[in-house]
Amino acid sequence: MPVSSGVRKRIKELLDPDDEIHYVFPADVFGSTNPGVFFAVTRKTITILTTGYLSRKTPKRVVSTTLRNHRIGPVDTSTVPWFKFNGVDYEIDDEYIAVVHAADAEIMRGKPEDPLPDL
Repeated sequence: MPVSSGVRKRIKELLDPDDEIHYVFPADVFGSTNPGVFFAVTRKTITILTTGYLSRKTPKRVVSTTLRNHRIGPVDTSTVPWFKFNGVDYEIDDEYIAVVHAADAEIMRGKPEDPLPDL
């Protein structure tokens, strides 16, 4: 299910007012007592917002901000879809794999892919 307009509005309130949201998706932190987060990918940053203990659907505060020049993925789909970002493992629902790929593709524009990545 896509992230609702109400959640996007709340996320926008917590971000730099001069920035614009490109992608938003929920994720869970592996092994955390408070696993629910939202990734907000903007023109300038990748911002991670926590949802708090009582509701996993309402962003409460910013917990991490990274410059936009980083990839989020790749997403490992051999089991439950997951990825590692800034040293933390996150799990996502299948429907958000395409969102992560789109966000990563956006920053990869103009950069040719390595034709021999295994060498």
